Amino acid sequence: MKFLHTSDWHLGKRLENVSRMEEQRAVMQEICDIADSEKVDAVIISGDLFDTYNPPTEAVDLFYKTLKKLTNNGRRAVIAIAGNHDSPDRIESPDPLARECGIIFAGYPNSIVMPFELESGVKVTKSEEGFVEIKLPDVEVPLRVLFTPYANEFRLKSFLGHEDSEEEMRNILQQKWHKLADKYCDEKGVNILMTHLFVVKKGAEIPDEPTDEKPILHVGGAQAVYTENIPKQIQYTALGHLHRKRLVSDNSSPIIYSGSPLGYSFGEANQKKYVIVIDALPNKEVVMKEVELEKGKKLLRNRAESIDDAVLWLQDNQDALVELTMVTDDYLTAEERRRLNNSHSGIITIIPQVKNMNILNYSGKSNIDLSKGIEELFVDYFKYKNGQNPNERIKDLFKEVLSS
Repeated sequence: MKFLHTSDWHLGKRLENVSRMEEQRAVMQEICDIADSEKVDAVIISGDLFDTYNPPTEAVDLFYKTLKKLTNNGRRAVIAIAGNHDSPDRIESPDPLARECGIIFAGYPNSIVMPFELESGVKVTKSEEGFVEIKLPDVEVPLRVLFTPYANEFRLKSFLGHEDSEEEMRNILQQKWHKLADKYCDEKGVNILMTHLFVVKKGAEIPDEPTDEKPILHVGGAQAVYTENIPKQIQYTALGHLHRKRLVSDNSSPIIYSGSPLGYSFGEANQKKYVIVIDALPNKEVVMKEVELEKGKKLLRNRAESIDDAVLWLQDNQDALVELTMVTDDYLTAEERRRLNNSHSGIITIIPQVKNMNILNYSGKSNIDLSKGIEELFVDYFKYKNGQNPNERIKDLFKEVLSS
């Protein structure tokens, strides 16, 4: 059995005020081409299908056309779950029509996939809350999928039937996953888990969430889940949320974030993007293949000490989207900004870094360092107004508001 893992499409997302739809169309077609060339039997999409609860029409249109292509006229199963950017109801609303194409949607942790069978041979053979078993054409063994779409901690506990507010969410998930795995995931099929949650090794440093991403680990959000919570029967765990490809665990059962197909913030500058193709047999270690995506513009950051240096660099990087930091003695003039913008059509942001700090002095009360990021500037402002740094809860709330 062969399947492809992808996530965090964020269809409809813009970079500042710049549309990415043409790039998204190109990379969606590239993913379809990879699925065909690799002859995969199923496609796993681990959440954040759209960028907002109410995506633009062109993003919705691209989404359904892409899934239709991925099904290979109903001969390939496609399983997609909701992420923290998605409306669960929107994801599940086309379910009756989607099933006719071999597409399985799950918006909630307690979603139940309705049984169906296509003439192509795609068939749902078993189903329960958070679990589905699928028979695939030309594959002798079934694919078993434990799935947990995103929900905050309160909703997860409610969906999974636990009213004890003191019990940790990760323990509740472990109980649910282990119960399903013990019931369905024997050695006669391929067993995988797909979820849109923060999964880390216990005691390991938690990686940063993507810049401008709606955070999961925030006030009212969801706890991190530990790798030890995943049942031993699971052969591969397909994660969504982090935009950089990240192997959380490389033991006999890989746990991996496939990452987003495009760079969506300058925190992802120079990142390579991938989909993961997996070869799997029952009761065997899977074989992973990272396939690099080539479509879409690179995101580049550069720091220049002069307008001439900046123009030369911009001319050498015409196919990228650019964040440019300009180091100057004084503010940039209108003519200098015009010269920069005329040399490159893909400048998203120009950040002035003014060396003459005297012009940044406001009544002798504060100096504002314009080279800092918005979160650092918020901390500086909070300290200036309140005489102390904001605590972690306030910083998390600011990040949540900023992402919205």
